[in-house]
Amino acid sequence: QDYAEAVKWYEKAAEQGDADAQFCLGICYLNGQGVPQDYAEAAKLFQKAAEQGNAAAQFNLGVCYAKGQGVAQSYAEAAKWYEKAAEQGDADAQTNLGYCYAKGLGVAQSSAEAVKWYKSAARNGSKEAQEALREMGKSW
Repeated sequence: QDYAEAVKWYEKAAEQGDADAQFCLGICYLNGQGVPQDYAEAAKLFQKAAEQGNAAAQFNLGVCYAKGQGVAQSYAEAAKWYEKAAEQGDADAQTNLGYCYAKGLGVAQSSAEAVKWYKSAARNGSKEAQEALREMGKSW
């Protein structure tokens, strides 16, 4: 796979405001594929795409905030972006948002909210959410 060539085309589309290209270019920077790894650049690109409603970018931006990769670490910001993606049906975001509620990370701790998001994620195929529900003694 020629990541450098892909980056060239993603950059052209991203500069024109294409959210999918911004997301894909962000992944390249996150993983150092075709460009030097740069978490700050990845987060910046995820932010641009996330603000346009790209659920995958919203999820990845949430991860950046949770880990403090390229942005100041903030569970509140992570939960905010997970919720935006979760509301669009992103199972990974639903799982992570459930975890935030279960542990009170960036949001008020709420077992009911945790179960709600874990159930959504479980129905969307998340094995992690299914396991979390089993550990909580809940069915999905």
